[in-house]
Amino acid sequence: MAKVAERAGVSHQTVSRVVNGFPGVRPQVRERIEKAIEELGYRHNNAARTLVTCRSGLIGVIAIGSFLYGPTSTLASIEEAARSRKYTTLLATIRQESKQQFDDAIGVCLDRAVEAIIIIAAQEGVVRYLTILKVDVPMIVVGPGPTDLPPLSTLSVDQEEGARAAIRHLVELGHKKVLILSGPNNWIDAEQRLKGALAECGSSGVEAEVVEGDWSPACGHRLGLVIASRSSDQRPTAVFAANDPMALGLLSALNKAGVNVPEEISIVGFDDIPEAEFFSPPLTTVRQDFTSLGHKIVAAAMAKVNNKEPDMVPVPPTLSVRGSTARPRFIARPVHYEGLVDLM
Repeated sequence: MAKVAERAGVSHQTVSRVVNGFPGVRPQVRERIEKAIEELGYRHNNAARTLVTCRSGLIGVIAIGSFLYGPTSTLASIEEAARSRKYTTLLATIRQESKQQFDDAIGVCLDRAVEAIIIIAAQEGVVRYLTILKVDVPMIVVGPGPTDLPPLSTLSVDQEEGARAAIRHLVELGHKKVLILSGPNNWIDAEQRLKGALAECGSSGVEAEVVEGDWSPACGHRLGLVIASRSSDQRPTAVFAANDPMALGLLSALNKAGVNVPEEISIVGFDDIPEAEFFSPPLTTVRQDFTSLGHKIVAAAMAKVNNKEPDMVPVPPTLSVRGSTARPRFIARPVHYEGLVDLM
């Protein structure tokens, strides 16, 4: 820093203000300092900075149990939001629900003096770990709703409202027989989406049949073949799939079987993956704003670091209406899909 100050002809305090992003430095002085930094190849000494300021500039991020579109998009948005605030993320990924691996990841975060820990919890087992976890740094949990972990700060996209929006769209089109292809019952997002969908069906007088899936296109494909084997008046007039890959499998199977979407059956997905608008037909689906979620998570973590009250209101989802939904052509009779409860 002294060399930069000498090269730029300023005090080291002025260099410090520029390096740490403080205001009050004239533009021409800032430009001179930045040029000196570039010429000298100056870099922060984070260890020294931590000793002086007691701030490491690190946020620990632990992702557990999933590398599907939603959790990985959340992870990427958190890293981007942290970087925009001049913070570095210390990342740990755990594929299986392992308390030992989880404890090890927490230990690494604490050993590196992170200022906050963000935990992306996709499956229910992680919630059990969190209820007994005691750490002395601020923590934000991504995934569970506020009622799942009352003592902890939780943030997510409002999964229940997203599912409700999907069912409301189908109800507004006139559908009365809806099949819900849920995610696995030990996944937090799957439970929240199923809860919202069933609640909306109940309040709208829609008869719902629930089939448990496994998030995969193959699962949706198997269900699509079974639905196609039914006579047209016995099929549901619409299917709400709890993620877009399962909806893709449904579309593929129905297309092969000659069942027209949306003329004979409407399909709604969840996530709005980048490929969704290029499905055939383009998929009506619930969009999650992961960019907003990431920035909100990091902002909440920083608020807690600075002893301020964080904004923990869930991020609202939106419905992307495309070509896979339409008014029903047939009025379906009540039917029970025996043997479809487990498609995994």
